[in-house]
Parts: sequence; structure tokens; C-alpha cells
Amino acid sequence: MTTEAPRHPLPPFTKETAIEKVRLAEDGWNGCDPAKVALAYTPDSKWRNRAEFPEGRAEIEEFLTRKWDKELDYRLIKELWVYDGNRIAVRYAYEYHDDSGNWFRAYGNENWEFDENGYMDRRFASINEHPIAAADRKFHWPLGRRPDGHPSLGDLGL
Repeated sequence: MTTEAPRHPLPPFTKETAIEKVRLAEDGWNGCDPAKVALAYTPDSKWRNRAEFPEGRAEIEEFLTRKWDKELDYRLIKELWVYDGNRIAVRYAYEYHDDSGNWFRAYGNENWEFDENGYMDRRFASINEHPIAAADRKFHWPLGRRPDGHPSLGDLGL
């Protein structure tokens, strides 16, 4: 538990507040600001992200800094899968290119658990990615927040 100001919306989640929490997370990650994103997690948050297991905000910030230093022009869509009480499961896809201009699309699922103040305490991610041609990209909005009305993962056939 953190003693910081509540981070709304708070659990227990309704469908509407779970969707809002997912969108807020997506917006944060699309901002690609590791220090700001890390503040959404409890000070001792535990992650599983592929073969890495960051714990706490400092390690999360270091992880995200490395990630976005190599995953360039990063664009992400998250979609609510299911929610219950203080837990949310999402599916997502993101696109990026490396420093050689090779494009990739990653797909995954995340399981989230929140403390009573709305900070994410646990994040378990499963991710697969594959190379794509630049012409096969589906996420073309300007860097930053995905525009309202942009197609969802389902709309894009993902």
C-alpha cells in the first residue's frame, strides 16, 4: 500500500472504471516518459515482463528507459479483457522500429492488481513479437496519445 494521493479510478472496478484505467495506462505508456509511467505503480510494485522481473519504481523506470531507448516510434493500444475487484486483465498490441529501421509488432496480455489507492502493485506480462514490413503497420497516429475514435484492436483485426 502507498500513502500517496489516490490514483483514480479506484478499485473495486466497474466496467466503466476498468476501461478508464486501461485507457489511462495506455496513454501513459504512449507518452514514453519512464519517470512519469513509474509513478502509476506502488513503490514496491512487482513485475514480470518476459525474462525480466523489475521490483519497485526505480527498477521499473530503468526497465522502461531501456525499452524506449531501443523501441523507437512506439505506439500502443490496450484493450480491457476482464476485471474483478482490484484486478484487471488486458490484451494489447504495439508497434515500433529498431535503430536500423526494422519494424515489429508485439502482442500480449497483462494481468494487473491494484492497491486500494489505485496504484498498480503487480503486473504480469506475456509478450510475443514479430517483424513486420513498414507497409503493414496499423498504428499511424502522431507519437503520443492514441486519438479518440482510432480503431481498437478488434476493429483492426488484431
